[in-house]
Amino acid sequence: MALVEMALSRILIRENSDQQVIFLKEKGGEGRTFPIIIGVFEAVEINRKITEVETPRPMTHDLVRNVLHGLGAELVRVVVDELKESTFYAKLHLRHEGEEVVIDSRPSDAIAIAVAEKAPIFVDETVLDEVGGQTE
Repeated sequence: MALVEMALSRILIRENSDQQVIFLKEKGGEGRTFPIIIGVFEAVEINRKITEVETPRPMTHDLVRNVLHGLGAELVRVVVDELKESTFYAKLHLRHEGEEVVIDSRPSDAIAIAVAEKAPIFVDETVLDEVGGQTE
């Protein structure tokens, strides 16, 4: 599996729609980019993490991060590794007690956690090929 490191380049939040869009862009290389449609709650959470807005109580992604930290696990990277029937799939790659643990995740949740943890985001080259990643 050839992985391409990506960065979150843009969030498009439309108040009158349930579907929001995030754009990932290749770091270095060809500068390929592609959109992922996500839910409004995930888009708001990602935006909250980027703008560093705190909430009085932990939100769901904060809870996941708190559980990881409480168990002594570290998010090493997020990998968007598959596209099936127009749906992206992702994995959280964690390090716990010296072992790598891989957890299935929705890309939106994985990216929200990666942004908060400042962990790298990768996309499998075959997924980029399937979506026809555009260069900017």
